[in-house]
Amino acid sequence: MNKKYIVKLTRQERKMLGKWVGKGKSPAYKIKHAHILLQADQRRRNWKDEKIAQSLGCHLNTVRNVRERFVKEGLEMALERKKQETPSRLKLLDGKKEARLIALGCSQPPQGFARWTLQLLTDKLVSLEMVESISIETVRQTLKKMNLSLI
Repeated sequence: MNKKYIVKLTRQERKMLGKWVGKGKSPAYKIKHAHILLQADQRRRNWKDEKIAQSLGCHLNTVRNVRERFVKEGLEMALERKKQETPSRLKLLDGKKEARLIALGCSQPPQGFARWTLQLLTDKLVSLEMVESISIETVRQTLKKMNLSLI
């Protein structure tokens, strides 16, 4: 199979990638991407994608994607992970719902309680039909983000 994206590293790029790989002080994925580029370099090793994937213990698509990002976007982008275009999970609380949660947390707690708890806030959000369901952790993280303490 003919390769669509050909990696041709300059002397400086090879030297820089070699230092990255040798030091081992970067995140593992960056070191793996550096190895991929070094092994795919047409001016030196020019390994097949299958051999690179097998030798590095990664998926064939990883090798192809790194090669493609190098050709299209350059060395820096090839070493980084691809950014998600859309998040995997949509946020349960948008700005208005977050503001409502904070207002609830600052208001008087329900009858019989000295203060709001995360469980009480979670139950109140569901009873007000702001969300269908929500975890205590989501409520906690939202309050923490706003530097709001229930104490």
